[in-house]
Amino acid sequence: MIERRDPPDVVRLSGRILFLTEDPELIRRQLAGEDLDWDPSIPLRDDISTDEITPAWVCYHFDPTLAEYVYIGLKCGDEFPITPGDVKRGGFVACVSGKRRGKGSSREHSPYAELMAGIRLVIAQNIERIYEENCQDLGLLTSTDFGLIERIRRGERIPLDEFTRGRDPITAAIVRRGGLYPYNVARLRRAVKVLPPDTDSRRPMTIAEKIIASHWVTDLAAGRVGIPAVKPGDAGFVRCDIRFSHEYVTPMAATFFEQYVGSDGEIREKDSVLLFRDHLAMLDLVMSEEKRKKGLLDVALRLKEKQEEFARRHGLRLHGELADRKGSEAICHTKIFYAYALPGMVILGSDSHTPHAGAVGCVAFGAGTTAIFNSWMTQDVRIKVPASLRIEVNGPLAPGVTAKDLVLEILRHPAVKGGGAIGTIVEWAGPTVRALSVDERATLTNMSAEMGAFTGIVEPDETTVEWLVDVRGLDPNEAEALCEGLYSDEGAEYATRIEVDAGRLRPMVALPGDPGRGIFVDELPGPVAIDIAYMGSCTASKREDMDMYAAVLQPAVAEGQRVPDDVRAYIQMGSLEVEEYCREKGYLEFFQRAGVKVLAPGCGACINAGPGVSTRPDEVTVSSINRNFPGRSGPGKVYLANPYTVAASALAGRIVAWQPQVPAGVA
Repeated sequence: MIERRDPPDVVRLSGRILFLTEDPELIRRQLAGEDLDWDPSIPLRDDISTDEITPAWVCYHFDPTLAEYVYIGLKCGDEFPITPGDVKRGGFVACVSGKRRGKGSSREHSPYAELMAGIRLVIAQNIERIYEENCQDLGLLTSTDFGLIERIRRGERIPLDEFTRGRDPITAAIVRRGGLYPYNVARLRRAVKVLPPDTDSRRPMTIAEKIIASHWVTDLAAGRVGIPAVKPGDAGFVRCDIRFSHEYVTPMAATFFEQYVGSDGEIREKDSVLLFRDHLAMLDLVMSEEKRKKGLLDVALRLKEKQEEFARRHGLRLHGELADRKGSEAICHTKIFYAYALPGMVILGSDSHTPHAGAVGCVAFGAGTTAIFNSWMTQDVRIKVPASLRIEVNGPLAPGVTAKDLVLEILRHPAVKGGGAIGTIVEWAGPTVRALSVDERATLTNMSAEMGAFTGIVEPDETTVEWLVDVRGLDPNEAEALCEGLYSDEGAEYATRIEVDAGRLRPMVALPGDPGRGIFVDELPGPVAIDIAYMGSCTASKREDMDMYAAVLQPAVAEGQRVPDDVRAYIQMGSLEVEEYCREKGYLEFFQRAGVKVLAPGCGACINAGPGVSTRPDEVTVSSINRNFPGRSGPGKVYLANPYTVAASALAGRIVAWQPQVPAGVA
């Protein structure tokens, strides 16, 4: 992120090219010094997640030390061929892989680690939005042109246009200036002018497009916001109503802020900036002795200290850890959802599951560290209006089938598995969605991230108004006014439409390795014994999720059932408010009587940082979390399922679907 007053017209990339292949031996040979001749028949690794580029524990670092650990989570078959320092020592300048490069978490640690290790160019068949934006913001070049491979090897001077062609003018300018910060400095100085789009004001718009248009920044220095209409492809900046980050991201963002703006720099509208200590508050309960000996617990604690220090210095609201026990005040998404998000808002978060708040009609999306740090200066964020994908869901959900099953069904849909949802705004619609509670809608929008979507959103309706009144305490007239006009126009444009018959769905599980590997529970080839059942995460720690766990566990306790001794079962709530809800309902007592360990709120096992993680590769977990990428929740195998299924499986000691009792006399 070095400001370039006179951007160069060409780049020359001197160094080796690393191919991330499915074959671990081919990777080891490259690390040992062999340069592979590019052959399109060589199977490249697809679906490389940021969890593999920089596993969660690597992100305890927030400085150039990250270079030592790039790609160490990359799994090829059953092997992890890359060890600390390999890439940095190898002298690689470019890295090549297959489809969906950078899926998963929005952590900017991943491209930053690549950059610090010497990688200057990432080439892949297609690249996930947040990851690619993070690369651009940092000055790491990206391309889908495999023809660049031989040009780099020939030592060609490559025109910078090769990396800006087809980009919107703002993205192209950011790439040319070497990153987002130097570009925003130019904006603040009015050295660059961002022209508003010339979209026809009569154009029918989706709900998300309406919200984006109303927040469009027309003059940063003067504070002018709002244009009549936008369309997919329009590029600019939108004003943020809320900006939040957690302890994985705040320290690096704070470091960038201090480096470029100064430790006493001004944060715009600081009341709308929120910080969270939610990811690592329980880390010391599960960190291995090996990692402790390497000093990783001390490194992780530095994240907390840096965030607290930054919050104090700038007077920012920090939802921190608990004083009376291990845990957090709230998971960021849960707190935003239950306490801050309102229909029509634009919400920027440091986490890929920020779309959670889309359940109440927000445009809520995740971004990387550099975007967060820049938003502190500008109160806005770069956007290229995405195309919209409408998912129309019809038919009633059977008892025991939930929004989680609906998402798992969508994730295995050919259009989604083929990357058709990447970078889109997913609009969840149809009679089935309208019949869902707001909590269940949040499961849909939260897990839109697993589709590679920009965000997910549901039109607010009468159910939303009732929720705002009952849960948020709003006046009914105020709640109705907030929702007014937030609907998609007749004739609004959708790049893709997917129709789902929810009536044919049965409880599902996603097989270990990827959320897109969904099958119906009754299609499992045989009994799957479990070692761990984990009920929690931002996806499944809401109030209604607790109702689902209770629906399974309460009658079981009444009949004298308990979780078997050889199964470790956990329930973790999303916030102190959800915990209090469980206390008022009387859930906590029978959760414990069922043999389930009740944890304080927090992220925990979902990111391999709290009770509920596996400790051995042969351990099997059934979990209500949103992702089951390799290593995501420990070295074992993780099956994803809905809350009912996880609770029922905990009692059975194997993966089973819950069989709700049908009242007598009901067919």
